[in-house]
Parts: sequence; C-alpha cells; structure tokens
Amino acid sequence: MVGALHATPLLFYDVMCSLFPYICDNRIYNQSMPDDILTPREARHYSRQIMLPEIGTIGQGKLKRAKVLVVGAGGLGCPVLQYLAAAGVGKIAIAEFDTVNELNLQRQVLYGSGDLGKLKSIIASTRIELLNDLIKTEKINLRIDASNSLPVIKDFDIVVDATDNYEARYIINDSCVILGKPMVHGAVYKYEGQVSVFNYLGGPTYRCYNPQIKDQNFKNPKPAEVGLLGVLPGITGTLMANEVIKIITETGKVLSGKVLIFNIYDYAFNIMEIMNIPENHNIIKLDDNY
Repeated sequence: MVGALHATPLLFYDVMCSLFPYICDNRIYNQSMPDDILTPREARHYSRQIMLPEIGTIGQGKLKRAKVLVVGAGGLGCPVLQYLAAAGVGKIAIAEFDTVNELNLQRQVLYGSGDLGKLKSIIASTRIELLNDLIKTEKINLRIDASNSLPVIKDFDIVVDATDNYEARYIINDSCVILGKPMVHGAVYKYEGQVSVFNYLGGPTYRCYNPQIKDQNFKNPKPAEVGLLGVLPGITGTLMANEVIKIITETGKVLSGKVLIFNIYDYAFNIMEIMNIPENHNIIKLDDNY
C-alpha cells in the first residue's frame, strides 16, 4: 500500500484530504492560500485545477475575479458557459434574446424538452448556477446591436462571440477594438469548426481575418440550410472556453494571430496565420449600418 501511494501522488493527496481535510482547506501542494484569494470551499472545489502548476491558487484567483460576457447561448454558447462556470469564472454574463426551440435540442445541451418556449438566457443561467453555485451570472435579454453593444461590453474583461451571423461578429469586433477588449471567436459549418482570439494585446482583429463585404446578395449559411453534426459546436465551444481560461490565467499559447480550423469528419487540424492590419485597429465609433 505504501508503495502504491508513493507511485501515485494524486491518490496519496486524495487519501490525505479524506483523513485530514484541513490540509486541503489551506494548502494545495504547498501553495499558500491567502484568505482574500480563495475560500476553503473554493480550494476544495477547484483542487484538480489548482494542482496544475500553471494555474495554482493565483490562477484560480484570477478566474474568480474575471468577468466574461458570452454573446449567444446556442450551440457554441452552451459548452462555453458550462466549462467557464465549471472552471470558476467569477462572473458570467449571458447575452441572448432567443427562446428555446425543439430544433435547438440536438446541439444546445443546456436545454431540455421541458424548456421549449422559454428564454435561453434564463434557462442557461439557472443551469450553470446549478453546476457551480460559487459563481455569479447576469442575464442580458436582448440582441446585441450597434445601439447597445458598447455599454453592455464595457464592464467585462473578455467577450466571447458565440453568435451565428456576420453582422453580430462585426459589431462585437468593432466594440472590442474601441473598448480594448479581447474577443474569443468560434464558428461552425457542417463538420468544420474554427476558433481564434482577436484584438488580444494588439493582435489581429476579426476584420483582419475576415474583411467585411457589404453585399446584399451574400447570405450566411445556417444549419437549417446545410445541416450540422450536433457534437461539432460542443467541441468548438470547449476550445473557445479553453482560450478564455488561458487569457485569464495568462498561461499557454493563446490563438492570437492564428485561427484553428478543424474537421471532425476526417480529423484534419490546421492552424492558419492571420496578418495584423494596422488600420483595422483605428475604429473610433460603430457604423450605422452593418
């Protein structure tokens, strides 16, 4: 038994926590735990994350203090919300105006058959608070547009673009450029997903990656028109949440200046470089027409 514990430090840690809870309440692998960073319950709750030397109590404290706005609580927004809540992001706001439709249930995993017709923002907020009652949520029951995006976004550290249309993406991008906020972006199409981070520490913006084309004949393809495998937004949204966590904790390589493009049909993964175009950072006001 002694040999087994010696060979598996995580098991040894679990045994010690079960026998001497006060050890885990106040110390995770010899890391100090000031009272103003994490409570004893938070230290227990997030212990598996805190064990990671790149996160530790300091990183978990950063997550606790972070304020993240998720725009869209659909196929992409649901996994983003779930994993940010589970990770311990202190305040998560959900900007969503839509109600739950039966067609959503194939991929929007925060909702069930009993939620049909109800506001997504309210249901999503309730579900992630059940997942983690240590966090706070805010429900923003409106469509983000050029008239309201700046006052909505200004109080948050990071904005997650989990929308499904170009108009919203350009509005979120331009607002983030004006306010100096990073924008974590994801998109899906059939079997293909993409993830990137824009406007991060002077890096490329969404307009650097996808210049706006104001063509009335161009239409953004929707799942109702082309189809979508339900697991794809789950995978994509999880990767988006990972980028948010890395930005907050200042760990790992953030997908700034790069876009990850992957296909779950044949498991092709590629990273494409994005050129940083200086004039795309010179936005001082929102357009009247997107």
